[in-house]
Amino acid sequence: MDTKINEQFLPLLLGSDINVYGMARSFHEAYGTISEAHGAGQLSPTKYSKIVNVHTHAGFSEPEGFMKVMRELMAQYKDDPRKIILVPCGDGYTELITRNKEELSQRFICPTVDAKTQETLEDKAAFYQTCEKYGLPYPDTLIITKDMVEKKASVELPFGFPVALKPSDSVEYLDIDFEGRKKAFILYSQEEVDDILAKVYQAGYTSEMICQNFIPGDDSRMRVLNAYVDQNHHVRMMYLGHPLLEDPTPEAVGNYVAIMPDYNEKVFQQIKSFLEKIKYVGFANFDMKYDERDGQYKLFEINLRQGRSSFCVTLGGYNLAKYLVEDYVLETPFSETTYARGDKLWVGVPEKILKEYIAEGPDKDRAMQYLAEKKYGNTLYYKEDMNLKRYLLVKRIFYLYHERYKKYFRKK
Repeated sequence: MDTKINEQFLPLLLGSDINVYGMARSFHEAYGTISEAHGAGQLSPTKYSKIVNVHTHAGFSEPEGFMKVMRELMAQYKDDPRKIILVPCGDGYTELITRNKEELSQRFICPTVDAKTQETLEDKAAFYQTCEKYGLPYPDTLIITKDMVEKKASVELPFGFPVALKPSDSVEYLDIDFEGRKKAFILYSQEEVDDILAKVYQAGYTSEMICQNFIPGDDSRMRVLNAYVDQNHHVRMMYLGHPLLEDPTPEAVGNYVAIMPDYNEKVFQQIKSFLEKIKYVGFANFDMKYDERDGQYKLFEINLRQGRSSFCVTLGGYNLAKYLVEDYVLETPFSETTYARGDKLWVGVPEKILKEYIAEGPDKDRAMQYLAEKKYGNTLYYKEDMNLKRYLLVKRIFYLYHERYKKYFRKK
């Protein structure tokens, strides 16, 4: 731990969830830094922590409320000699930074893409067009508009069932609610597709919906790639993770709860080339799935930030905070891309759930070996930040997963 460097910078994290805690822990492990976090509310993962101070603001997730607070912070830190690194830890905050990057950059370091790139990549419909342009594989896809649903009672699909259905604009989708709402759906009939589409648009959603041919296989076919691209568009680090299990809760579908390290040079080179060609900046988090029908890893989406499970990178020996500090604080010149080979299993649920719900096979055997050899860890259990209240809180967060899996888990 290099505590001298922490006098030169301050992390300003946006949010208060597990992603925020993972970044705060990364900064603390590397430099002993206490992070400041600002969000619309206080969430459990950051409660009772002494490594991150959470400040909540009403209306902070809306453009006006966000910029009001950020201008106050710009004034507060006006004469502070430290470099202030602004780190978004959610899609909404990433979008708010990119839209206001020119003004925010007058005082803060903003390691994100610009607004135009954000619009091209964050919206899933636009992202698939970008994949097409750069030759990146993605699932067979139909883009469905509100107008298509309102004109016809049933939208004809160009592929068979099952299908995956999800919103193109995840930020707008957060603001609507309807019975049976999920982050994403796996559907097995035309009737189900028609029913969900009607509910989505009746609830007030206006953007496109993405319908895709479902790639066979369970969560163990998924891969997640984390990358860091510096201010000069050099890819400094790439870490490939092999998810083994997802959260089955409807509002959390797609959130990984177990990831072991993986390595694939073809995938690394493909994504590295893409990020450099589009002149990307900051953290990137890709979700993809292996399709045994043609032997390709097909992209689902890119998050323009580190993800809620990206602490697996720090856990595996490649501290996320160090890449930001070396790039913007120490200004360490780029030398070569690090293709990470992690050595630990990241877990977000109790061990008992891993043993019961990960599909049988070589992947599970390998995961059980990590557990047996004590080569595993998680984001929230950090011995340097544990007191009685926090210990009980984290225990409860993990305990609640037992009921969720009993109620919601279905084999894909």
